[in-house]
Amino acid sequence: MDILHTLSALRHRLAQEPAVALVPTMGNLHDGHIDLVRRVQPHAPCVVTSIFVNRLQFGPQEDFSRYPRTLEEDCARLKQAGCAVVFAPPENEMYPEPQTVTVDPSPLQDELEGAIRPGHFRGVATVVLKLFHMVQPQVAIFGKKDYQQTLILRTMVRQLALPITLLAAETVRAPDGLALSSRNRYLSPAERQRAPELHQALKAVAEALKQGKTPQESLERGQLDPTCWRTDYMVVRRAQDLGAPTPEDRSLVVLGAARLGSTRLIDNLEVLR
Repeated sequence: MDILHTLSALRHRLAQEPAVALVPTMGNLHDGHIDLVRRVQPHAPCVVTSIFVNRLQFGPQEDFSRYPRTLEEDCARLKQAGCAVVFAPPENEMYPEPQTVTVDPSPLQDELEGAIRPGHFRGVATVVLKLFHMVQPQVAIFGKKDYQQTLILRTMVRQLALPITLLAAETVRAPDGLALSSRNRYLSPAERQRAPELHQALKAVAEALKQGKTPQESLERGQLDPTCWRTDYMVVRRAQDLGAPTPEDRSLVVLGAARLGSTRLIDNLEVLR
């Protein structure tokens, strides 16, 4: 496995590859990331995993400076998983000058996560498009835990006519249902015990929808304990575009985001009713 830090080294390494798959990450890898690497391997002979903590997608009061950076450990896991190339550029390689050219994604960027984290999806779309140009993959894969992000990136790929197939992999969970996330390590032991309650709340909403309850009736079953949780949102949306569902819509998704202590968790469940 090659570990590369510059664009010139990356392009030299990939020049003769017939097909490339990209797994974009911010590092501090968990089993969900490794699952992405393994899932995408059948789609291209060369898998590139990028590791870059992208300043552009963090708000002023967010955790950019303390986001875990574990490159050596990450590379060991990626090598074992069969990754061919790790692209881990320093910030001055990714952004050699102030990034004044950015990607303004679809209007969906201002809802849900975007309403809580203004500018977040602009930063995500900008770095992902830049990685697409650097790596020039035929395939890229993302996890469904970031459901809204995946829809926004699909729209970007489609509307900009990028020659890339974008795959979405199911969320990988701990045995108790907690969606794996690099930020889970911020949880205290007591908080970690309570953290699966978010997934349980989403399941309660999903079950109510399957029983024929309306979205509003279903959401009443997914309340989190306000003495422990600060809920940013819990909503039922149409799966294909996150629009408000109508009674005729059958493919839905329940999305939730809440803070447990100082840690913010997000999760979702798709529902076919």
